[in-house]
Amino acid sequence: MLSNEIKTSIQKAYTSFLNGKELKARLGQKLMIAEIAKTLGAIDQDDSGKRTSDPAVCVVEAGTGTGKTVGYCLASIPVAKAMDKTLVIATATVALQEQVINKDLPEIRQHSGLDFSIALAKGRRRYLCLQKLDLLLQSTQAASATMALFQEEGFSIDLDKDAQKLYEEMLGAMAGSRWDGDRDSWPVAVDDEQWQQLTATHAQCSGHRCPHFSNCPFYKARGALDKVDVIVTNHDLVLSDLMLGGGAILPPPKDCIYIFDEGHHLPDKAIDHFACETKLGDTGRWLEQSTKQLEKILAQHPLPGEIGGWFERLAGKYKELVTDQQFMREALMSAAEFRQEEETESGRTLLYRFPDGVIPEELRELAGRLKSGFSASVDLADRIVAELKSAMDDEVSGVDRLHAEQVFPVVGMMLLRLQNNLALWESWSIADPEGEPPVARWLRLVEYHGSQDLVVSSSLILAGKILRQHLWNTAYGVVVTSATLTALGKFDRYRTRSGLPKDANCQSVPSPFRHGDAAVLSVPVLRSDPGDASGHTEEIIEQLPALIGEVQGALVLFSSRRQMRDVYFGLTGEFRDRVMLQDDYTKQELIRRHKEIIDDEGRSVIFGLASLAEGIDLPGVYCEHVIIAKIPFAVPDDPVEAALSEWIESRGGNPFMEISVPDAAIRLVQASGRLLRREDDTGRITVLDRRLVTRRYGQALLNSMPPYRREIA
Repeated sequence: MLSNEIKTSIQKAYTSFLNGKELKARLGQKLMIAEIAKTLGAIDQDDSGKRTSDPAVCVVEAGTGTGKTVGYCLASIPVAKAMDKTLVIATATVALQEQVINKDLPEIRQHSGLDFSIALAKGRRRYLCLQKLDLLLQSTQAASATMALFQEEGFSIDLDKDAQKLYEEMLGAMAGSRWDGDRDSWPVAVDDEQWQQLTATHAQCSGHRCPHFSNCPFYKARGALDKVDVIVTNHDLVLSDLMLGGGAILPPPKDCIYIFDEGHHLPDKAIDHFACETKLGDTGRWLEQSTKQLEKILAQHPLPGEIGGWFERLAGKYKELVTDQQFMREALMSAAEFRQEEETESGRTLLYRFPDGVIPEELRELAGRLKSGFSASVDLADRIVAELKSAMDDEVSGVDRLHAEQVFPVVGMMLLRLQNNLALWESWSIADPEGEPPVARWLRLVEYHGSQDLVVSSSLILAGKILRQHLWNTAYGVVVTSATLTALGKFDRYRTRSGLPKDANCQSVPSPFRHGDAAVLSVPVLRSDPGDASGHTEEIIEQLPALIGEVQGALVLFSSRRQMRDVYFGLTGEFRDRVMLQDDYTKQELIRRHKEIIDDEGRSVIFGLASLAEGIDLPGVYCEHVIIAKIPFAVPDDPVEAALSEWIESRGGNPFMEISVPDAAIRLVQASGRLLRREDDTGRITVLDRRLVTRRYGQALLNSMPPYRREIA
């Protein structure tokens, strides 16, 4: 039960914020605050702060203009502080993350009367590794020999003058306390290749055993996170931390209340995070190079006792794995019936997906051999890593501490890659449990510049199991919010894909926008539908100039790159000069140029794909007309979605109505949502797809959209 003290704190904070910003209360925002506070306030804990009730999960769909950030912050900050928990706000995009930490939270703190501290959490790869910088700047023969071991991780033994100068400047700035080792705070942009050499993964990091630990930029930043009330980060970093068991980067889940903004991305992000993949050719070359690395380590400094024997056995296992991978490649190439997936200027990709995720027995046996080989290699590498850590603690006689420090990152990276391969072949070697969604398993034959590689992959088709295991059941509390969480007016799709607890509080709050007064949804007369690709494209080319007319800013969204380019090159004259293709610019540069043209009283039209259907903000005249080329059904070739459809069909369901239509409904809402970004925005949305009128599912899709005024021919 939410205490009166916390209720009063939330109410006072909201009133103060509205008065300080001279704003009026919004019904949707008030309801959002109430539902989140009620859910989090229902958590029971003992005197030590441990949760004693089931995890509390609140899911709130709130459209653009609701003021979601203010809503979830004012509801959750007082609760988190009262319960002595850390509030972790995770966004899916950098743009929203920057807005939350640079604008929204400072304004809330200034006007609400709430006192709280804020920090931005970044992944380890955003910070300088002093150990690597030290190695790069050493010039002795011994150091060069050690650096040679890192070539597989992208180290360059012979630094060019520019890199040498940059690294010396960084060392001086660190020593003079003029820089904190954060890539984003270095005064000029650092080339990706140069930065790659300066960072370490968790597998390469020796933690408190590192001679530079006390000055380590990552651990200093990590230590600061334990002392703040609100942490802002991204979905990927939260998932990485949870996959490592929690508490590796962020505070432990039991001490956190998580807010997932743009939370409709969470299930797909989780699936991607836990997917497995290996490139057989690339992995074979890595195993051969790693064998040489191990032999080089032993040649430089013979290691005594068991650890020396483990190195020799690991090198032997690598040679066996190279042979086993060759057998597997030959077997896969003969078993797979590849079909063309995509063709590019550099080559093509062919795909084969195993129906129902079932691997033939012969292939499963070979996968089992690879699993056993990688398992034994992981075991040996794990023992070596543990022994090297002991050596760094001066607990192993005969092993020099300095040598252990130099070798540890090399073996640590080996261990990480071995573990990744083990997970893949483990997935391929076992049958899926009956009654549970199967694992999707597929192959890609990648051909580029005259060479080939066979990519072996597996992935869960639903994220429910892993999110229950790593998030819903471990966190103190979770809030998920987005403008698009329902499909066809229900939360069923999100529940299925995310595995939400049955008692999760799911609410949809009203938008402050008066959609019927502000925008028109139009479906014009067309001779063809998207089933006739060439005819549909020709009609778009014919109608587009008149549809857009003289509006200053317009956005045209396509479901396929080919149609986008065909329409662009089919346009003629002055109108085509107004159009910018998403392919030709980064998203940031595209938006910048578009706004610049309109600010100079010009006219600009953006042609974009699915990635522009959400996450971009074009208020007012920057976007007065959104044109959607066709209903945004998912690409049927995606192996995970295809496997999910197959599973639903096997259970007597209708994949088209259970997956394709709800997914398309969400994408339509997201795409149309590019039009109204402020309460005074107006404009038009046009869908060039008559299936909205002629097919039975069309009415359901239309009804799932906000209540725009309709003009349907």
